[in-house]
Formats: sequence, C-alpha cells, structure tokens
Amino acid sequence: MTHDQNFKNLILDYPREAIALFAAVEAQAIDAEARVTPVRQEQLQERLGERFRELDVPLLVEWPDGRREVILFVIEEETEPARFSIHRLAHYCLDLSELLDTQRVVPVVVFLHAGEFPQELSLGGDAGAYLDFRFLAYSLSRIPAREHFRSSNLVARLHLPNMAYRPEEKLEVYARAVRGLAALETDPERQVKYLDFIDIYAALDENERIVYRRRYPEEVAEMTRFAERFMEKGREEGVKKGIRQGEAQMLLRQLSLRFGDLPQGACEQVESADADTLLRWSERILTATTLDEVFR
Repeated sequence: MTHDQNFKNLILDYPREAIALFAAVEAQAIDAEARVTPVRQEQLQERLGERFRELDVPLLVEWPDGRREVILFVIEEETEPARFSIHRLAHYCLDLSELLDTQRVVPVVVFLHAGEFPQELSLGGDAGAYLDFRFLAYSLSRIPAREHFRSSNLVARLHLPNMAYRPEEKLEVYARAVRGLAALETDPERQVKYLDFIDIYAALDENERIVYRRRYPEEVAEMTRFAERFMEKGREEGVKKGIRQGEAQMLLRQLSLRFGDLPQGACEQVESADADTLLRWSERILTATTLDEVFR
C-alpha cells in the first residue's frame, strides 16, 4: 500500500512528466497548450461504485481551444507483476471510456518489481477475435538507470533507484536521483517529500550511508539544505500564523469595547479572516456605528 500511495502522489504532483516517461509514444502529441488534470476521485467513486480503484491515477488531457479530442491516460502501478490482472484493467478502462464519453483511452501499467505479466487480452471464438486489449507496459526494473542519469524529467530521476543498475552503482544512482531533485524541484516541501521517496526505494543500509557521505559530500550538503529550507519555511508560516492570530485577538477586543458582547458568528468570522481583511476591518472601527458596517 505504501508503494501504491507513493506512486500516486508522484503522478498527481508531476502528471506531465509521468506521461512523458511512462507513455512516451503518446506524449509526443501533448503540447504546452494542453491541460493535464487528474479525474476527480469523487466523480469516479460516485459513478463507478465498487468498481472504483482509488489507487489508479486517471489523467485527462484537454486542449482548451478544442482542436483535438480529449485523451485519457489510465496509469496504474503494480508492485508485483504476479498480482496484475489484465481483465481488471480492461474492465476499468471500458468503465472510464463510458463514464467520460471518450474512446481515446491510453492504459499504462508501471511495474515496480521484476516478473512476468500478460501483455494482451484477446476474446473471441472459432471464427475470430472480437475484443483485443493491449496496454503500455513500463517495467522499471528493466530500464537501465544510467540512461536517465542526466534526464530533465524529474519523475525519471526520482525513479532511478527502481531501475536496473549494477550493485557497485547503487550509491551513484542515489546521488544522481538527489541531484535531479535539487536541480528540478525548488519547493522546499516537495524537496523533503521526494527525498523521502528516494530514500524509501534506495534503501541504503548504515554502511552504505557512511560511504555515501564520504564519497558524495556535495549531495549530502544539498540534502541538509533541503531540510533547512523546509524548516525555515515552516518557521515563517508559523510566525505569519501567530501574527495573524494576534491581530485577530486584538480586533476582537476592539470590537467588544466598541459594540459590547459579540455574537458567535462575528468571532468566528474574525478568527478565520486573512491579514488584509483584519487590517481593513480594524480601520473601519474608527468610523463604523454598527458591527455590520465593520464587516460589510
């Protein structure tokens, strides 16, 4: 389940990069004007009921000017190939095709571990086949990690530890993944989030970490900066929140002095307001004759 959720988060955070890596043959037609959005889970759950698979990631690609038809990418992660059901995938794709009223559906399955899996489904009788179903398979364990060492695709760089490499390359693979994260993602929260992602899949033991720290000091320093930026962002947000809460309490005291006991709704309104709104209300106290005039 952890693998499934990690994978899902990655696709939701970087949908274009995911399509470019896992469905490269189809991604070539998706230009900068296209809008890529996840299909809302609430919509799927409501319409599909028990058939809904929460850990699948359907991505809808739309062209706002309508010059091309919508296309749906159904990206599924399967940790163990032996658990994969092509019948289930076919059923799910047909459901989504009907639900979203499109025949432009691209099924994609990303296999985390090595193993055999069926690659097509054909239903028919003696006279011929009447339903043929295939999908794009991306087996991470068969992809040479070295091919993506310098990739500008962040999803590829983060998945380096899941790709194929020689045992002696493990630390370099880890370092290349960290370098990719540092170069391609600037948000401190996501940096820390996906450093954890790399750690989970690289699974360095303590001896490997000791060697890594000695061999890759720049990457270790970068990891430290990730944590520092994240903590600084948290401190800044905490300070801002504290200031806003203080301003809210000050405004409540001013309102009470001017208008007497405040209704519960007014208190809740003040406590949930942003800093700009609190400032505006504070200025209105000077001229307002009623509470409604302050909040108008």
